[in-house]
Amino acid sequence: MNDDAADDRPTPDADQSVDPATLGEGWRLWNEEPGGRAIVVYRPDVFDADRFPAPCLPTVYLTNGSRRARPGSGQRRTDEWHVTLFLEPEVEAESRSFDGRDAALEALRDVTERFAAGDVDYRGAYQVPRETYLDELDTLIRGE
Repeated sequence: MNDDAADDRPTPDADQSVDPATLGEGWRLWNEEPGGRAIVVYRPDVFDADRFPAPCLPTVYLTNGSRRARPGSGQRRTDEWHVTLFLEPEVEAESRSFDGRDAALEALRDVTERFAAGDVDYRGAYQVPRETYLDELDTLIRGE
């Protein structure tokens, strides 16, 4: 491989990375592609199937792929960035779109901070309420 070709590749700016220290309390960086998609999760230490069901792990996705519901469409990169909070694989609590990654990164930090503070209406995201689980989630978040 030619070393000169490697030097020509763009490198993401340091300020365009997810800084785990800026996330709301309890949130952890799970995965990040350089200058691309990122996944952050809430308290993976307790969503282990013993205390809380693993599929209920609150997750925020930062993506720039298409939001169409067609197979493979999410793999097509777009200029628009999306920040989506999922409470479960099919339970979306919040989703916002942005023109650039910097604004989306700020929104990612904002949603994690609001969730950790108990300021996200996660109960309203459920069509079929799961009161016992949601009461336990309240206790986890608010320390009640």
